[in-house]
This record gives sequence, structure tokens and C-alpha cells, in this order.
Amino acid sequence: MSAPTLPIEQPSPAPGGESAFAIEFEHVSIAFDEKVVLEDISFRLTHGETKAVFGVAGSGKSTMLKIAMGLLRPDSGRILVLGQEITSMSEQQLFDLRRHVGIVFQESALFDSLKVWENVAFRLMEEKIPFEEIERRVREALRFVELERTFDMFPSELSGGMRRRVAIARAIITEPEVILYDSPTGGLDPVTSNTIVELIIKQRDVYKTSALMVTHRLQDAFTMATHEFDKKTNQMVALPKGRLCEVPMSFLILREGKVIFDGDDHQLATSRDDYIREYIS
Repeated sequence: MSAPTLPIEQPSPAPGGESAFAIEFEHVSIAFDEKVVLEDISFRLTHGETKAVFGVAGSGKSTMLKIAMGLLRPDSGRILVLGQEITSMSEQQLFDLRRHVGIVFQESALFDSLKVWENVAFRLMEEKIPFEEIERRVREALRFVELERTFDMFPSELSGGMRRRVAIARAIITEPEVILYDSPTGGLDPVTSNTIVELIIKQRDVYKTSALMVTHRLQDAFTMATHEFDKKTNQMVALPKGRLCEVPMSFLILREGKVIFDGDDHQLATSRDDYIREYIS
């Protein structure tokens, strides 16, 4: 592998937000063609917390994530990411902020014409990091998701689960303060889904990165709430009954564009709301 010529330039420092929250939605609403998708949504994601977002198809989950990325602007309300209001930011300002946000798409969104290492390194190359540093960090990220052997492979040579793991490596390589997961286990078989969940738990417990995870699988989030990563055995282990994760874990449920639940797994399991009880059953 020949080293490309890259001028030395370090990435800009993280946003210096004084807020205690990684993400804040304040009375956010958006409609498309007069159809309301999100209505008066408010919630907060604290630093180090993982919040799983649920809801049936069409409830507004993916729209919420796109708004958090700055890909869509709401009709009303405010969104703050790392202490900065993004609703009025320019594209350049959003680009700078996204350096501190990792994103894992459901379909991985890898560039098929680039090798795995180039996909993982893409944002580092944009930031003009020295090549030796890029290679070191790519190998470290791929080793974290147990795919270092795929360094010189193309995405077409990987299984769906492996592509998803490469997407996680790409998301964490910039050491982001926040990670946004868009249905990370969507379309995968149960065994592969469990592998991805284990990697998300590993990332959560090792780096304690704030995360907003849209998912349609309650099982994934309950596994995350009841398990932790054991550094000694390098695997996911169940927590003793009644013991909470060291890293805060919460659940948010949307129904017809509105938040109907925002709390922890115990509050969810003991909810008396008929819709919620039916949903989690």
C-alpha cells in the first residue's frame, strides 16, 4: 500500500459546549406535505448515556435521527448537539460539528469502489491527518470490531454483518463524542445481530460515548440494558439481577410522531400504559 501525499493538519478541537447534554430536542416539530411526522418532541441525551428510540414504522424515528444529524431542518423547535444549536447552522458549520459525531447507517453506506481501509479512513483523509497516523488508527478501529484481516478487501467481499462492523469502525475512528445508530441490526439474522449488539456494548463501555440508537428490535436494547462488556474476557456478560449498567441506558418510544415514554428499562417494564404494554409484549 503506497502512502498518499497528505499535508499535515490536525482536526479542529471538539465544540466547547458547556451543556450537560450531548443532544437536546426542544419542542421539535416537522411535517411533509402537511402530514405531521414529529410533533412537539422534547428529550435530552446526557453525556455518556445511550438512548434507544423505538416506534412502529412511520412513527418518526428515522426523521428524528436525520434532524439530529442536521440533514433535515425542523419546522419549529430547537436542537442542540454538544451544546451548539444546529437549527440555524450553515452547511460548513454542520460539517465541522459532524467531525465529532459518528454515524452508523442501517445499510452500512460503504463506498464499494474503495477498500475497507479507505472506507474506514475516509473522514481522517478529509481532515488531512498524516498517513502513518491514519494507518495506525484504521488498524486499531478494525481490530476493535475484530476485522483487521479485511484491511485490503473490498466491501463486495464482505458479508452483511461484516459490512455493518466496518461501518462501526468508520464511525468510531474519529473518537466521536456522540454516535448515532440507524437500525444497526436491521436486516441481519439473530446471530449476526447479537454480534453487532455486543460491539455496540463494547464501544459504550470502553469509550463511554453518548449514543442515540434508532431500532425496531426491543430485544437489542434490553440486552444492552442487562449486559456489560468484560475487558478481562473480551466479551459481553449478563449483569447480576437488579444491577444497572455503569453507563446510563434509557428508552424512548414514539407514537404517531409524539414521545409517549422516556425512561429506563425498569420504568418501561412496569409501565401501566396499555399501548406500551402491548408494544413491549
